[in-house]
Amino acid sequence: MRRMIALMRASEESERSAARLAELGHAGIVAPATVVLETRATVPPGRYDAVVATSAKAFDLLSASSRDAVLATPLFVAGAQTARAAKARGLEVEASAKDAAALAESLRERLPPASRVLYLAGRERKSDLERALVAAGHRVTPIEVYVAEARRAWSCEEARALSGCDAALHYSTRSAELALRLAEGAGIAARFRELLHVCISEDAASPLRANCATRVRSASAPDEDALFDALARALCAGD
Repeated sequence: MRRMIALMRASEESERSAARLAELGHAGIVAPATVVLETRATVPPGRYDAVVATSAKAFDLLSASSRDAVLATPLFVAGAQTARAAKARGLEVEASAKDAAALAESLRERLPPASRVLYLAGRERKSDLERALVAAGHRVTPIEVYVAEARRAWSCEEARALSGCDAALHYSTRSAELALRLAEGAGIAARFRELLHVCISEDAASPLRANCATRVRSASAPDEDALFDALARALCAGD
């Protein structure tokens, strides 16, 4: 059965996700909670022992000069989609972990003491990876490659389309929080809470649970493949 699935992520990413949904026979309704912009930040001069990243956006929006600056440095990433994005930019991934916590653990085993680590990051991010690396004695230099700016409102057309959806996919805690706020502003909060909400992690699910959404499911791993699997299971179960 063809379902209408709302995508809360930024437009460019949502278009890729909508294409995947179309292959599965569903329609993706793009209603971003944020707008992702490149910062044009450049890599600070110096030698780095490792480069790390936890989001595909870090490579999608990485400037050509920054990409060239890290080309010869061992690259470690979290998430299959992040690894694919790095490879699409011609970067070789030394190792990939399922999430930021697993990446930090892997780096503790792999990196020499007091390594210099360059972190390709977003302006709005969790600091868990940085804290773990610093606690292990490494020196971390973050470069904010992109910024995800909160949208002020959904358009009338987006609000109408969302009201007709069967489910919504959420890719981060922040975007889930913003989506709830946008739904309130659009006057569709009650309808939005009734949707099946499928989240990339339990953290991302927490704002929805806290705001009385009752049909909330989370993926078994923090990547889109697991997210789509969770959606398929929920739809098959009639959730």
